[in-house]
Amino acid sequence: QVQVMESGGGEVQAGGSLRLSCTASLLTFDQWTWGWFRQAPGEEREAVSCISRVGSASVYADSVQGRFTISRDGAKKMVYLQMNNLKPEDTAMYYCAATGSYCSGSWSSEGRYDYWGQGTQVTVSS
Repeated sequence: QVQVMESGGGEVQAGGSLRLSCTASLLTFDQWTWGWFRQAPGEEREAVSCISRVGSASVYADSVQGRFTISRDGAKKMVYLQMNNLKPEDTAMYYCAATGSYCSGSWSSEGRYDYWGQGTQVTVSS
């Protein structure tokens, strides 16, 4: 059974940084496009970022553009989300997800993603 696992969440003050990590078992890592989503309490889950199979392309939600950076390490089979200049509105549960599709067009659509992790909590205090 495929398992996607996130780590790296925590509590940080506004302006601080965190790096989230994601890995998966039983997936041929390089054959999947990876995305990060988040869901704040009482809100719908929203797409944050996506990275292509070989890491040559990435996209970001407007709300995180310039502050977050997605990357992947094929040798380690890891996907990362470096989050800088965090704001209280970034507080949410962050999820990693894998899709066999591409990091373009409707990349932010949850339905495109086949495998999801359980999430890691990020809390930003003011």
